[in-house]
Amino acid sequence: MRSLINALWSEVEWDWYTRGSEALVWHWSPVHGWAMDLPIHGWNECLIAFILAASAARHSIEPDVYHRGWAAGRAFANGRSIEGVRLPLGPDHGGPLFFSHYSFLGLDPRALRDRYADYWHQNVAYTHINRTHCVRNPGKFDGYGADCWGLTASDSIDGYVAHAPDRDLGVITPSGALGSFPYAPAECELALRHFASRGDRLWGEYGFRDAFSPSTDWCADSYLAIDQGPIVVMIENYRSGLLWRLFMSCPEIQIGLARLGFSRRPKAAAATS
Repeated sequence: MRSLINALWSEVEWDWYTRGSEALVWHWSPVHGWAMDLPIHGWNECLIAFILAASAARHSIEPDVYHRGWAAGRAFANGRSIEGVRLPLGPDHGGPLFFSHYSFLGLDPRALRDRYADYWHQNVAYTHINRTHCVRNPGKFDGYGADCWGLTASDSIDGYVAHAPDRDLGVITPSGALGSFPYAPAECELALRHFASRGDRLWGEYGFRDAFSPSTDWCADSYLAIDQGPIVVMIENYRSGLLWRLFMSCPEIQIGLARLGFSRRPKAAAATS
């Protein structure tokens, strides 16, 4: 597996995906080319792409692609107080919770910072804003509460939706709360116990079903691996830090982080955050 991962990583032409600009661009196709023309700007789940691109031994990107591409989007810097919590990065309402999951399955946010944010503070704030919205429940959805929260992308009542505080359809996604375990363990455990208490309707052969709406008595019949994965990985990261430790032990990653201007706070300071 290590050999396969290294082979894939070394073959990606990261610099080519900038198209000569100061941003990485998604969605090249041998059939449709660059038709979608989607540069990756602003705060979302794609931080890990820039770190892998800067860390690659071949075809790596220049730091300006990170600073003038990724960090230049309108929805990047914030700094305002949302739900009584200061949010360093991202849209005012916080967005779907997967923004704080996918890049950080391996990338350890504890004590990690650059010129834009302290990423532990960022993800803790992001989680608490999402949960506080659900507890406040401005949409008056039955079933929301301190033990039933978590808005993120998942199957929904009508298709697939990136649920968020500003796109709240009354649908709770278990991976939203459970993928946030390191950031709010007590609150996530309450949610875990509540989800488990709902019985076979929500829990099945492959774990928790993808989403449910307590106010309409709807429950997805699907299990999505992209949502199951963060539950398992982030609970283990909370329990032991295993995946964080393994990923951060990669010397190339440390080189890439340094190239982009990331640094680590002392552990004692991180523990009090």
